[in-house]
Amino acid sequence: MTKTVQFLCATASASALLAFAPATASAQTVLKWAHVYEASEPYHTCAVAANDLLLEATNQRFGIEVFPASSLGKEEDINEGLTFGSVDVIYTGQLFAGSSYGPIAIGGAPFMFRDFDHWDKFRNSELFEELAQGYTDATQNHIIAMTYYGARHVTANKPIATPADMKGLKIRVPNAPLYMMFPIATEANPAPIAFAEVYLALQQGTVDAQENPLPTIQAKKFHEVQSDISLTGHITDALLTIVGGPAWTAMGEEDRVALTEVSQQTAACATDAIIQSEGELAEWFRGEGVNVHEVDRAPFIEAVKALHNGDMATWDQDVYDRLQAIK
Repeated sequence: MTKTVQFLCATASASALLAFAPATASAQTVLKWAHVYEASEPYHTCAVAANDLLLEATNQRFGIEVFPASSLGKEEDINEGLTFGSVDVIYTGQLFAGSSYGPIAIGGAPFMFRDFDHWDKFRNSELFEELAQGYTDATQNHIIAMTYYGARHVTANKPIATPADMKGLKIRVPNAPLYMMFPIATEANPAPIAFAEVYLALQQGTVDAQENPLPTIQAKKFHEVQSDISLTGHITDALLTIVGGPAWTAMGEEDRVALTEVSQQTAACATDAIIQSEGELAEWFRGEGVNVHEVDRAPFIEAVKALHNGDMATWDQDVYDRLQAIK
């Protein structure tokens, strides 16, 4: 971990109680950074802490104000807002970005990566650079960083030990088509619901289950309304940091480089925090009375891989083969 990332993480921890504080008034331009996650989560606190770095790197020309918890709109809204200029920077899932450029979604598909190391090498690969450029060519928006979001697991009011346990289960998924691949492969019923509405949907029984990484389950308090967490690890997920075309065009090259470097440091800050949290949370949940189940992932992998290059795929065989060949 670099000294800058250490500084960001320390500042992020200290600023958690000030998570809604705006960028300082000395910034000539304040970039609106929007996302749908809670103000307590490291994606947010690390981005808030990055404001000081960007101010310094741009000689006060640019600062950041971060808007968490869908305060500027749902995931679809903030993606659209990049083009209109209503937001300048967002965190978004790869599958949402994939609605504008299909191949970029491959990194968010279930069981696409063998493990974290495979994912980490992908995000630093020529393949990812090419996919990011394809997204820019299609949208005029710019992917400048990728943050580890965590391994997604299923929560329900029963254990999920085999694909058969998923059959008929009404499970909330984000509102992007590829999030339905895992439920469809296991004969569950996917129910797209906005992130801000999931807790109530679980509490009221509108859906039977949901899937997210352990840090998100904790932050959104899903364990209060679900008795079991099954460690399916079906998606090694990530958030893209994307700058909208209008904001990018308005910046000089020096400031673009500064924003990119600060965003990558922010991604490292949040990634480190998520990795640490994932290593601790299974036992924390057990201490809270939640049933946490280890799962044999092999039958789930077998079920999903049959769909990897089928009708749901938004990538071609060459992209798939190149990703799988990364060692």
